[in-house]
Amino acid sequence: MTNIILYGSDPSPPVRACLLALRALNLPFELKAVDFNAKEHISDEYLKKNPQHTVPTLEDDGNFIWDSHAIIAYLVSKYSKDDTLYPKDFLKRAVVNQRLFFESGVMFQGGLRNITGPLWYRNETKVPRAKIDTLHEIYEFLEVFLKDTQYMAGNDLTIADFSIVATVTSLAAFANIDNSKYPKLTAWIKRMEYLPYYEEANGSGVKNLIKLIKSFNITIVP
Repeated sequence: MTNIILYGSDPSPPVRACLLALRALNLPFELKAVDFNAKEHISDEYLKKNPQHTVPTLEDDGNFIWDSHAIIAYLVSKYSKDDTLYPKDFLKRAVVNQRLFFESGVMFQGGLRNITGPLWYRNETKVPRAKIDTLHEIYEFLEVFLKDTQYMAGNDLTIADFSIVATVTSLAAFANIDNSKYPKLTAWIKRMEYLPYYEEANGSGVKNLIKLIKSFNITIVP
């Protein structure tokens, strides 16, 4: 029996990526909420677990790992019955890693956080059109990734899909994903929604995030 604790909350896309991996692996775990309003993320207790004071943080039998990409790769490497979700083949793994790095650097930091950072921390509700245009560029890249495959890194589900779907469904709060422009991307999202654990691991959290975002009454400006 494992003793796994995930620290975070489901509006967070990186937390949802981890929830998808945990559900896919059918691992027992506890989700412990981290209250940012109460500054729990910078408490002495939490900083001992994760000095970067981010979410998610994973605790596995007394060991602590943070950053969702590191967490999901660790979980699958340790607990999966095969290597489908994170292939051992060097080339296949390189493609998965590229997609993970794309999600981290381009989608999350360059796309989502570029908008939500000023929103959360400075209450900047006016979003420049250029930032929205960046989201459509991201959708275009994802459409290309899916040109000849069913999933983001090939024809098998991998951890790249978990990471990307958690973020791209969050980006949709700011820029709709048009089926006529991005048919492969929208079909892939539908494919992910058919996963038996999708709604619990990602769907409900996306709804919570979108509800929070809409409460700010955002305006797109030139």
